[in-house]
Amino acid sequence: MDKTRNKLFGITYAAITAVLAAATLVEDHWGTDSATRYIYGHAWFVSLWGIFALLGLATAIRQRVWEHVPSLLMHTAVGVILLGALLSYATGQRGHIHLKKGVAVSTFDDDQQTHQMPFTMELDSFSVRYYPGTEAPMDYVSYFKVDGKSELVSMNRNYVKDGYRFCQSSFDDDNTGSWLSVNHDPYGTNTTFAGYIIFVVAGIASLFWKGGSYRKLLGDPLLKKSGLFLVALLLGGTAQKTYASTKQNDVKKIPVVAREEAQDLQRQQVIYQNRVVPFNTVATDFVKKLYGKSNYKGLMPEQVLGGWSMAPEIWRNEKMIKIKSAELRELLGIEGRYCSLSDLFDQNGKYRLQEVWDKVRHQQGGGKLGKSITETDEKVGIILMLQQNTLMKPLPTDGSVAPLSDTKIEAELVYNKVPFTKVLFMVNLTIGLFAFGLMLYKNIGAHDNRKWLTTVQNILPYALLASFLVHTTGYGLRWYISGRIPLNNGFETMQFLALSVMLVALLLCKRYHFVLTFGFLLSGFTLLVAYLGQMNPQITPLMPVLNSPWLSLHVSMIMMSYALFAFMLLNSIFALALGNEKRQQVTQLTLMNKLLLYPAVVLLGTGILLGAVWANESWGSYWTWDPKEVWALITLMVYGAAIAFPEAVLFTKERSFHWYIALAFLTVLMTYFGVNYLLGGMHSYANA
Repeated sequence: MDKTRNKLFGITYAAITAVLAAATLVEDHWGTDSATRYIYGHAWFVSLWGIFALLGLATAIRQRVWEHVPSLLMHTAVGVILLGALLSYATGQRGHIHLKKGVAVSTFDDDQQTHQMPFTMELDSFSVRYYPGTEAPMDYVSYFKVDGKSELVSMNRNYVKDGYRFCQSSFDDDNTGSWLSVNHDPYGTNTTFAGYIIFVVAGIASLFWKGGSYRKLLGDPLLKKSGLFLVALLLGGTAQKTYASTKQNDVKKIPVVAREEAQDLQRQQVIYQNRVVPFNTVATDFVKKLYGKSNYKGLMPEQVLGGWSMAPEIWRNEKMIKIKSAELRELLGIEGRYCSLSDLFDQNGKYRLQEVWDKVRHQQGGGKLGKSITETDEKVGIILMLQQNTLMKPLPTDGSVAPLSDTKIEAELVYNKVPFTKVLFMVNLTIGLFAFGLMLYKNIGAHDNRKWLTTVQNILPYALLASFLVHTTGYGLRWYISGRIPLNNGFETMQFLALSVMLVALLLCKRYHFVLTFGFLLSGFTLLVAYLGQMNPQITPLMPVLNSPWLSLHVSMIMMSYALFAFMLLNSIFALALGNEKRQQVTQLTLMNKLLLYPAVVLLGTGILLGAVWANESWGSYWTWDPKEVWALITLMVYGAAIAFPEAVLFTKERSFHWYIALAFLTVLMTYFGVNYLLGGMHSYANA
């Protein structure tokens, strides 16, 4: 009976995972409405989750989970979250309300049904806020009265009353009406969030609870003998903490600041992004934001920014705004990957991006095209901010703001000039791939007698140490410049994670030489992620939702889990390559993967839950079955299966376990890359 129940539980678990994957394909081919109507919102889908919950409850009772607090908390968390989802499904109301000037409204529409609200709303006015002197939208704002009291909703600010959450959704073409999304789900949301809190507590407890599965792994004799306990120790710390070569005829066409003057400007202090910085920081960010590189035609960043300030009427015709999307370039009639500011406005001064956006704004986030429109709009925004003198402020002369010391200025100039992240991700990935091939060559071909292999192996620790010291220098400079430990956003967390990975590899490499290879590869991967994030600095306020602290936490947690999953992938590939000839080494790799699995799943689950909190604050709904959300959940379930069903043959046999872990990484690739480039959705702008 127990075996049958456990088998049914496993089948249901696998069925839900498969259905979720299929649902994203259905949505991609037949649209969101079809996926919602026939899958996510259908009774059979809800029933499938209900069966899963009942089987899980029966299994929990059979296993007497009340005798083990972390297991009890985790089962409770899943149950409460599913209960919250059921309440949202059964009692939650989501729809849209259309406000018109002078018309009192007390109902909203939800899937062709009308719902009554306990208050009335009446639109006073709707306005599009533009950057001064342009037709480039900065924000959309609805001013209205609720029972006679003045309120507002904008793209940056929701309105909540009596459990009803309103978000700016769309507006009438003549600006006389506004569409707001409405979400009324006080029971489901509150219950689900309670489950989230229990889940996080349970996840943390599972790593430290005496007598738990994870602590038993830490007590494994092989672990103590080999010294692999350092992996768990350091992972715990990680989880708690995260005119140069320009053609002369080109230069004559565009006015720039003289090079000598530009060099003097480097050290001039201004207020930028709420802190005092040397002018070089503003200029570097400006050029990198627009052009994708830190210099333009060999000019110093200060020369470019000075040129834009002195002669914007000439620079606006310079093709230095990079547009990655071929679709957007085609719609705008732009040849090549770069356009000028003038290309984005017609002869009457009308903003052409607005016309394109109007065609896709009713979609969730506009998909890939919407992402490119937003990125290009941000580039236009930074130019307009410069022209309106709002990009930066001069340092006050009254002493109200303390200036930087000469040492801090020099430190920031060095940090801006040296591309630490770019160089290190390329070096580490290159050495890592070489070392990985070498490792396979040695272990599979049994060429231990080759002297050159020994020589290369002896060099690798020093190469990783050199990379670690260079990265520590860059990280330390950022720490010194900011005056705080750099753990405040996704970029900084990836930097810290790369630092931690290299440190772990250096500490373990003397006993386990293969860890060096994984240290190079994994740190290179995390630095690549950090580099990609750094290439589009958040300078303008055009997408305030992305500046939310919830987003930073959400992305950081998930990226740390992905990094651990990548480490597990390499371990499993190595174990499979070793085969049955080196049993002890394979067993060590198995143990290491199980040690990494627990914190990785906890980090991923916590990251997903933080994303739900962010979504609720930004869009008024904690879960929308967006493809990115669904695939993150699939990844959690795929890796979580190894914890939920530890006695399954798939996970007890070492070879099948490593095949599973290796193939499981495909879900990470699908979540991180596949959704962005294949499925779209409102998360398609984010690589997390």
